Amino acid sequence: MQHILQAGLSSGMSATEGIHSQEMHKVDPNFDGFKYVLPQSFVPNLKAKQVTFRGANGSDVKAPYIIWGAWAWGDSATWHWKPEELSALKEGWQLAVKAGANFIDTAQAYGSGESERICGELFKGLPRDDFIIQTKWYVVPDNATNLFSPAKAPAKMLKESLERMGLDYVDVYIVHGHIHTSSIAQVAKGLNECVKAGLTKTVGVANYSVKDMIQMVDELAKYDIPLATNQCEYHLLRRLPETEGMLQACRDRGIVFQSYSSLAQGRLTGKYTPDNEPPKTYRFSSYPMKDLQPTLDVLKEIANARSTSVSSVALNYNMSKGVVPTVGIRSLQQAEQNLQAFGWRLSDQEIQKIDSVSLEGKATALWQQG
Repeated sequence: MQHILQAGLSSGMSATEGIHSQEMHKVDPNFDGFKYVLPQSFVPNLKAKQVTFRGANGSDVKAPYIIWGAWAWGDSATWHWKPEELSALKEGWQLAVKAGANFIDTAQAYGSGESERICGELFKGLPRDDFIIQTKWYVVPDNATNLFSPAKAPAKMLKESLERMGLDYVDVYIVHGHIHTSSIAQVAKGLNECVKAGLTKTVGVANYSVKDMIQMVDELAKYDIPLATNQCEYHLLRRLPETEGMLQACRDRGIVFQSYSSLAQGRLTGKYTPDNEPPKTYRFSSYPMKDLQPTLDVLKEIANARSTSVSSVALNYNMSKGVVPTVGIRSLQQAEQNLQAFGWRLSDQEIQKIDSVSLEGKATALWQQG
């Protein structure tokens, strides 16, 4: 699975790879990004569960304003994971749980299931109520289940995920992208089976366009199940979900909007430079670092003024617009840097400055439809 995912991203599932150009498009200066900025009274706080994922019959999930992305865990095709990294990851996870950031995002495709097995390792010894987990249905039609039993595929593959993690249920189950051969109506039926069987509390989608997301809302409503979330790439180098109306559509319907690749696969951390480019397998928003320097200069200026990490500024930007960031961790240091995003808020002036050097990004029919 992981190699199919990487091959797909390189050929055009990513909006900056394969058949797509790396041409950069700035956000229209006339676009009013401030209509999505939350009031200054909102401050990201790990002591309170500030996000609600809506479930059927009151099975809501209360969650923190950050999700730990587990794509790298066990994944050699994209992230070059090595088994000896597990101890450092456990240290980062333990710090995160202690701080109240106890939400992990994984997927059946990540590490071809190894990511889910590693999640199971992290959960050992923890009471079930002490962590939140979401995984994603592997939608690529390259197996008999997805091809010949599309309505049953979500539940069948979720049961396999639960076995890998050693769990009875997940908190959120997401359709990984709209490239499934089954119709949205069939997928909704399959998600309903997952909810009815107690395999998941809530359901969501990822990479869905506004139109398809609304159609999924309508199909799930036939089973009295709300759509809890949509997860798309969003950060200051890809504000497309904001400019195209995705954020507004989610707010209007009580849908939590999550961002993946919230630090542009490390490009918004200060780690990479024109002389130290990210690995070629990091294919989301893969613009040359020399072209991103004006944006990074603004982030570094704000980070220095606030005595915080560059990563925390980028994450606080997402949160300030009501976006729940998914961000990867592989070590104690990364967890510490990312947790610095809590307990403070960017000023309106700082957000305006970041907006002025942001990019809009693009969509693809192959994967990044939202």
